Amino acid sequence: MDRWIDLDGVVNMRDLGGLPTRDGGRIQAHRLIRSDNLQDLSRADVTRLIGLGVSDIVDLRSNTEVQVSGDGPLRATPLRHHHHSFFPEARNDRAGAAANDWRAGTHEMVKDASFWSQHYRGYLTGRPDSVTAALSVVASAAGGTIVHCAAGKDRTGTVVGLALAVAGVPDEVIVEDYVLTSERLEAIMARLIGRPPYAESLAGRNHAEQIPLAASMEALLDFLADAGGADGWLREQGWTADEVDALQAKLLTP
Repeated sequence: MDRWIDLDGVVNMRDLGGLPTRDGGRIQAHRLIRSDNLQDLSRADVTRLIGLGVSDIVDLRSNTEVQVSGDGPLRATPLRHHHHSFFPEARNDRAGAAANDWRAGTHEMVKDASFWSQHYRGYLTGRPDSVTAALSVVASAAGGTIVHCAAGKDRTGTVVGLALAVAGVPDEVIVEDYVLTSERLEAIMARLIGRPPYAESLAGRNHAEQIPLAASMEALLDFLADAGGADGWLREQGWTADEVDALQAKLLTP
C-alpha cells in the first residue's frame, strides 16, 4: 500500500492508515498523518488535506523554529493547532535555532544508531509533557491529526512510534515505517538547507548522519518495553486506562 501523500509543499508526508495490528486489525485511514514542515503548502494542498478529514495539527518544532518560520497557510483555516516543543527553551530564545534534530547539540559525526536512539529516549525523559500532549490531541481530535516537525523523521517518528505501539502495531512494522523516511531524505535535506533556522546547522553536514536506521527505533521500542510498553509508559505519566483506550480506539478501524 502506497501511503505517501504527495503535495506541492511537503516531501515527507504519509498516512499511517492501513498498517496492521497484532490482532488482525488495521489503522484507520487519515486518522494519523506524519509530515515534515507545513510552511510551504499550496492552496490546493490545504484543500486536499481538509478534504481528507484532517481536523488538528500537532507542531513539534522548537519555539525558535516556529518564531523564525512564521505562520503557515493552515493557520488561516478552522483547523485546531497545537504546539508542543520537545526542547526546554524560552519562547524568545533565538539561540534555540541550533537546538533541533539536525544538529542535535553536537558537531561530531553521527556514526551509529545509538546517537539517535539516545536522542529519542531524551524526548521521553526530558519532555514527557509534550509527548503526552501530542498523543492526547490524536486521541481527542474530531477528525484526523497531522503530526509534524521540520523533517518528519525524529520528533515526529517518536510520537508516531508511540501511537502505533499503543494501537497494537507490531514493532517490526513500526520500524519499517520509520525507515521509510530514508526514501525522501535527499529531498528533505534540499528543502531545509537553504532556509533559517536550519541552514547554519546543516552547513557542511554529512547526509549519512540523518539516515533513519532501524536500530534507532528498535532501541526506543525496547526502552518502552522496559516501561511495560507504550501504554505502560503513558500510565507512568499519569494517563488513565480510559485515556489509553481512547487513543487506541481513535486509531483503529471500527
